[in-house]
Amino acid sequence: MKTHKHLFLTGLMVAGLFGNSSFAAPKKPFVKQGIWRGVFTLSESQVPFNFELKGKDPEHAVFTLINGSRRDDFHVQRIGNDSLFIKMNTYDAALVAKIESDGKITGEYRSLVPNFRGNALPFTAEHGQTYRFAEPGTEAAPTYDISGKWDLKIYSKEPTPNRIGLLKQNGNKLTGVVMSVVGDSRELEGTVHGDEFELSGFTGPSPIYIKGKVNDDKSLTGEISLGIYNNIKFDGEKNAAAELPDPYKLTFLKEGYKKLDFTLPDLNGNNVSLSDDKYKGKVVIVEIIGTWCPNCTDQTSFLSPWYNKNKDRGVEAIAIGFEQKDDLEYAKYTLGKLKEKYNIQYDILFGGIADKKVASEKLPALNRMMAFPTTIIIDRKGEVRQIHTGYTGEVTGQYYKDYVAKWNQDLDALIAEK
Repeated sequence: MKTHKHLFLTGLMVAGLFGNSSFAAPKKPFVKQGIWRGVFTLSESQVPFNFELKGKDPEHAVFTLINGSRRDDFHVQRIGNDSLFIKMNTYDAALVAKIESDGKITGEYRSLVPNFRGNALPFTAEHGQTYRFAEPGTEAAPTYDISGKWDLKIYSKEPTPNRIGLLKQNGNKLTGVVMSVVGDSRELEGTVHGDEFELSGFTGPSPIYIKGKVNDDKSLTGEISLGIYNNIKFDGEKNAAAELPDPYKLTFLKEGYKKLDFTLPDLNGNNVSLSDDKYKGKVVIVEIIGTWCPNCTDQTSFLSPWYNKNKDRGVEAIAIGFEQKDDLEYAKYTLGKLKEKYNIQYDILFGGIADKKVASEKLPALNRMMAFPTTIIIDRKGEVRQIHTGYTGEVTGQYYKDYVAKWNQDLDALIAEK
């Protein structure tokens, strides 16, 4: 029970954060507006990222991460006179930073998952620096143009399917995306200097860093770093015909199954099942996701507006979230943030801890849960007609266009069935 003293102290804290009280101490000027260059220290690597800050005060400030043509906006909170807290939207992580006396920003990328002992990533940032890797005028002329489609062979302890790199080079500037069976890296930005290249991406989840070399035979060798310890080496061959395994054939129903069956709680703790009257006789889209998963949020940003436009056509959708804590109250918070951000008007259920083995146990009709997200389409008779593993977003170009075209064609056909 909160005492009057506790409420009074809370009021003082709020006043100090937002400056709406005479109790607040005089504030220093807010952080400089404009373009910034940040640098994460990732193991022994320096991983740059670019962002823009707009707003003269924290109430109206917007923090925008820049990756090639992609823009991701986040809200800024000021803590006291010289500190910032930038929540990574639906990802339960934040940039926690201090404004130094010389105007620079220092801080760390920190997980906010309760009782999660993840390693924080320290960073520094400087105002007015617009470059990514090489300061203008210091670049070495590129030896090769590595634009095109690359077949990337991954070296890992466990057998790992090849990945595909789609790269576009313009002078020293390099942009691109790496595709795998679970989705894409989102847009990456970097540079080619001499016979070496670097790419980085930071959109809210942990940063991605790729460093490589163009060999004399014009093949590639390099390393992909995802977070602190997840480093994988690769070789690359340019191959316009390279393709990933068919995402419609990776996950399927076990022999003897035609239907999917589950009973899971919604965010209010009420059990929901596909056998409920709400779903009978309708085409149902089941989306298996997690708020920690960037490809899942990208898929949700596609599905939610599509559903809102088509929900009166005899179609329903269900999202099943597997989160970083096996706790309904925590899931209510994280999945609630997702619901709010993407205006989700379909049911959101909680599946349990974010683990493929757990997801497979909760959905035993599937051969295996291979990736978050996985999208299952069920016809009006309640039979599974399609399962798609992973998600590739707009940055993948024709792959995304083909996915959207097939999606609409297949859903139109199923909705038209009696």
